Amino acid sequence: MGRSFSELLKGKFLVSDDAFKNWRYIIVISVLAIIMIASSHSADRKVYEIAKLNEKVKELRSLMFEGRAKLMKIKMESNIIKSVKHKGIRNSEIPPQKIIVITE
Repeated sequence: MGRSFSELLKGKFLVSDDAFKNWRYIIVISVLAIIMIASSHSADRKVYEIAKLNEKVKELRSLMFEGRAKLMKIKMESNIIKSVKHKGIRNSEIPPQKIIVITE
């Protein structure tokens, strides 16, 4: 056990006669490790992008509700009457009548 561990640390398995077989495994494992690291970084990048987009959605949603509240306030009849009063337009005191046209 002690001898095989010291040989492993010295790297004798890399320079022995059947080292080519060991190098292939080492290269495959290294390539897989690089792919795994790249995949992890890509996933992290996507998580950060999703978080940024969620914040932007929250901000735009709050702006939408703010705009909707302003629009409701502007559309109120009392505000419309105030805004057109200086132009001489006033509210009618006679209620509207329905006109029925009979064609023969």
